Amino acid sequence: MTELLPPKLSVTIRHTGNKLSRAELDKLDHLLILVPKGLAATAWSELPYHELLKKLSRRDPDGVISGRFANASATGFSLGAISPEASVFEKLTLARQVTAAASAESTVGVLAHGFGAGHQATALDALVSAALASAARMPSLKSKPKRDRRIRSLRLFAVAELPDLKRCQAEAEGNYLARWLTTLPPNQLDSANYCRLIEVLAKREGWSYKLLGQKELEKKGAGAFLAVAQANPGRDAGIVHLKYRPKKTGGELLTLVGKGICFDTGGTNLKPHDSMLDMHEDMGGSAVALGCLLAISRLGLPRRVDCWLAISENMIGNQAYKPQDVITACNGVTIQVIHTDAEGRMALADTLALAARDKPGLMIDYATLTGSCIRGLTTRLSAIFSNRDHWREPLIQIGRASGERVWPFPLDEKDFDQTLESPIADIKQCTTDGMGDHIYAARFLRRFVPDSIPWLHIDLGASSHKGGLAHIPTQITGFGVRFTLELLDAGLPDR
Repeated sequence: MTELLPPKLSVTIRHTGNKLSRAELDKLDHLLILVPKGLAATAWSELPYHELLKKLSRRDPDGVISGRFANASATGFSLGAISPEASVFEKLTLARQVTAAASAESTVGVLAHGFGAGHQATALDALVSAALASAARMPSLKSKPKRDRRIRSLRLFAVAELPDLKRCQAEAEGNYLARWLTTLPPNQLDSANYCRLIEVLAKREGWSYKLLGQKELEKKGAGAFLAVAQANPGRDAGIVHLKYRPKKTGGELLTLVGKGICFDTGGTNLKPHDSMLDMHEDMGGSAVALGCLLAISRLGLPRRVDCWLAISENMIGNQAYKPQDVITACNGVTIQVIHTDAEGRMALADTLALAARDKPGLMIDYATLTGSCIRGLTTRLSAIFSNRDHWREPLIQIGRASGERVWPFPLDEKDFDQTLESPIADIKQCTTDGMGDHIYAARFLRRFVPDSIPWLHIDLGASSHKGGLAHIPTQITGFGVRFTLELLDAGLPDR
């Protein structure tokens, strides 16, 4: 299974001094430069070939300028200008555009020049994050592979304020894992291989690993998950439980939950071609949960973390579950099935209920769950729900601070639960018209999380965005890792 894991993200980062000399410039393949808009003339003079850069910047003040210096190695350069007060998302987006020309270079310099106190570190963070994201080699099964040319070394120049480089690297590695796994084709990353791959990863990282297979899940009464899995011909679906336990721990248990549907046909309610084409990406929530766990491990955060992954396919066949089936989940809740393509909430229901038995201090689930989330927000943001109303504004601010933006939706019991009332079971799986399905899906999941457990549900509408998003250059974005680390750093108000 090691061949299905991503290669190591081997990029060295070092701070080489507070001045970029011509001798240092000659050692670089490319130089990335961010400056504030309206940079003073005296500040321009401190840059190499400042007259050329200043002239080009005036010609196109709102774009990214690229070219080559007339030095010994003809070092390439990319220059972007941005307001110091620009949002983190805007800085990350510009950094991706600045970095694009250097993606095939080996030794790259990074220079954020002319920013005042408090702004240089964020500008450098954007450039470093974009460069690391660009350096991540994505899966390729071409018979004639392209030459492996990518960034291998970053040198930071003229730095008064450094970003947290350890966190930059941890975020990049977690995001890379999420993007890599989500990109793998479904005949390679099926349920069986995914579980085996996670076991190999857990052994490498020092996590404990347990697979709750279908027989054990039957004993636990996990009917909701098993309904989705029952058409899998290999009976190889299961719920994976990982534990990260550093030597020094403090605080309450953090639990991460991920939807891992390796391919989603829609089941008996079969999807049309255009909706089924990219359904190998339907395990993206589990990949993000794994990426978060990897980033936490890389940082050595002193807290207990559990990770629960619902891994299956949603297949067709004479064993597939059907509309109007009544299913019993492991917490005793009975479910009237309405649409078999609403399988994600079924698989997550039992996974959340099982994870809740350990009474975590915070539970976060990640899922590519609903199309209505995308229709409401586009693929630029992800929807977020919480059973703590007073967290809505802090969650928006955490999204803005991370550059992975989220938007909260209502989760009011009296307004929405009556629509999910079933004449035969405790709850309907979904509605028939699809209106506000992201909200009803969250209300459904809410039945499997006790009120005592603070809970966040992230519907990953921004998991795939054409042309990349923020600092990420690929369509598959790995959205959620950077947001989660920012959340853990910033904290949330008392429950």
